[in-house]
Amino acid sequence: MTIQADEARSGAAELPDPSSDPSADAATRLSATRGGEEQGLAERVALALFILVPFTALLAAVPVAWGWGLGWTDVAVTVAMYFLTCHGITVGYHRYFTHGAFKAPRPMRLALAVVGSLAVEGPLVRWVADHRKHHRFSDKDGDPHSPWRYGESVPALIKGLWWAHMGWMFDEEQTSQLKYAPDLVGDPTLRRISRLFWLWTTISLLLPALVGGLVSLSWEGALSAFFWGSLVRVALLHHVTWSINSICHAVGRRPFRSRDRSGNVWWLAVLSCGESWHNLHHADPTAARHGVLRGQIDSSARLIRWFELAGWVRDVRWPDAERIAARRAA
Repeated sequence: MTIQADEARSGAAELPDPSSDPSADAATRLSATRGGEEQGLAERVALALFILVPFTALLAAVPVAWGWGLGWTDVAVTVAMYFLTCHGITVGYHRYFTHGAFKAPRPMRLALAVVGSLAVEGPLVRWVADHRKHHRFSDKDGDPHSPWRYGESVPALIKGLWWAHMGWMFDEEQTSQLKYAPDLVGDPTLRRISRLFWLWTTISLLLPALVGGLVSLSWEGALSAFFWGSLVRVALLHHVTWSINSICHAVGRRPFRSRDRSGNVWWLAVLSCGESWHNLHHADPTAARHGVLRGQIDSSARLIRWFELAGWVRDVRWPDAERIAARRAA
């Protein structure tokens, strides 16, 4: 999928030209994020905290489980929140909003936007703009997070893997929302959902504690559920998602033709909800199913199929046998 085709599909021409608005900064008015197109120091500090605090909890998970135990409520809350928010990213942010793998009525569209936001991976429009730019320049100059950015030697690849995994998020220059996600910026409700990222983050972090507290009727239960269902869950999901950018563009099998180095990494399939079948995705970006070969688990595709059967989504772009065969590597 080219970004030009995506812009044609999304109706970019309907957006006003910021340069034609003499009253104020129209680009800021249309921005779907509070930070605009450049990342300031305050945003970098907040980003670092949102990475380091959950990651510290993830490192502490084993000793905490060994010393204080891990209750069934914590397990249930963590697993439920993990796969709810993981599918919010994979089905909502990625396959629907970024690539248009299916169509959805307005209520479903808004629900996907909110659930994806609960993953704490950034505002909807920022995430989509970054990913569309990634596909336009995949593993070439202009790709926001290619692990091949610094070259192909071992030291360069190690540096590139760090950049692709999380270093790129601290880049001062941000992807243009108006250029890469005009369809979302032009929707006032989606723009508002994106700007309310702070609210969805707060809900995502406090909901596990609320459930844990109500089930156990204790502050101790609330704190334990917050540790596992909020901090550990967010850290694990973050690093699994970022591994698609780093690991899946450095290693893995490549049974399909793509113009980049995207590969399939089987051991990430379950935790990534099917996203680690990354080679087919780059060979056929709009396909609703990424795991198309025998034994390739893709829970996101299964969920989309259930939504389709329930009548909640339509016009799903399922890759048929002929379409898959046409993309096979020689």
